[in-house]
Amino acid sequence: MKPSSIKLPALGVAFAFAIGAAILVTSQSREAEPLSIARQGYFFSGGKYSTVNDRQVLSGHLYVEFQIPAKQTQSWPVVMIHGGGQSGTNFTGTPDGREGWSHFFLRKGYAVYVVDQPGRGRAAYDAKLYGPATGPALENIQRRFVAPERYNLWPQARLHSQWPGTGAPGDAVFDQFYASQVPSIQDFTLQQALNRDALVALLEKIGPAILLTHSQSGAFGWPVANAKPDLVKAILAVEPNGPPFFNSDNVPAPEWFRDAVTQARPWGVTSVPLSYSPAAREPSDLAIVRQEKPDAPDLVRCWIQKSPARQLPNLQNIPILILTTEASYHAPYDHCTVKFLEQAGVHPTFMKLGDMGIHGNGHMAMLEKNNMEIADIMFRWLTMALPGALKKTK
Repeated sequence: MKPSSIKLPALGVAFAFAIGAAILVTSQSREAEPLSIARQGYFFSGGKYSTVNDRQVLSGHLYVEFQIPAKQTQSWPVVMIHGGGQSGTNFTGTPDGREGWSHFFLRKGYAVYVVDQPGRGRAAYDAKLYGPATGPALENIQRRFVAPERYNLWPQARLHSQWPGTGAPGDAVFDQFYASQVPSIQDFTLQQALNRDALVALLEKIGPAILLTHSQSGAFGWPVANAKPDLVKAILAVEPNGPPFFNSDNVPAPEWFRDAVTQARPWGVTSVPLSYSPAAREPSDLAIVRQEKPDAPDLVRCWIQKSPARQLPNLQNIPILILTTEASYHAPYDHCTVKFLEQAGVHPTFMKLGDMGIHGNGHMAMLEKNNMEIADIMFRWLTMALPGALKKTK
């Protein structure tokens, strides 16, 4: 069966049933065997030269760190793209010293490519070309990432329990995590354009791959797949940037949510153009309307297209998983991203971990206590979404 022939909504139901019936045993419950790596290294992808103050400067490139397992049993590698304020270290370990998602997928026979975005981490930041940067904010990191249950800014926040520590300064785990935070390019549209071009250059170099995006980088996966649908074999979108069109700001209960004044994603799920059919030359060509009532009291009211909705043909044959945790600030609105994509003829599998019996996770699921259980869910979905992708072990 070709990947394009998979009926993804049915796949999601079948997969959820299978997971519900299975007993998941993660590698965290036993001593992991040493990894056997055939090849590893790094390179930079994309970028261009320009003249700044009479000197030649390279910008727009991202840093790529790769590992190829000795037993590479999977046809396509996984490219892991971190979110805002983060770097590739999100995937190469955890702040309390456990293995990360890169280790998990290496053990499953995938080659793994972990990036630092342009202007982030080991891909140098140049203020003259990238403009202002937004630095890490200690309290925001606590209320959004590691201890939302203390702030109760959205209805599901109280359910958070999976962070491996107290989630406060002075705790060793928190201090390790906070030390990993780095400034981000402030201009969100520029971020998307730079990452789109650099990631396309990466895929042109390494060939077809699976994209694993998280948070901010969710807005990068769509334009990359739009530009190169033949090179994107699947998208694992972990709490992708959203909701469509307007940010949803947290406000004190009982209101909980309020739309931002301006559109953060005027092209629906991005702030850079996508290839719609019929063509949309400007964001204003997308006629949108807001739900009169939310789907549930603890969810936001979604912005969607008016009928008939423009389609996103370049995304329609790519298997897509949208995964949302139980307690994250994404829990109130990731369903809106699913609704928008469905309207546009894209049929993602939508998995809400809480509904699958996996409780207490926040936004930084790859770092939390049950990170390997969540990685295993993505792996199992890939094996169903991409049948025939397994190589024979050499």
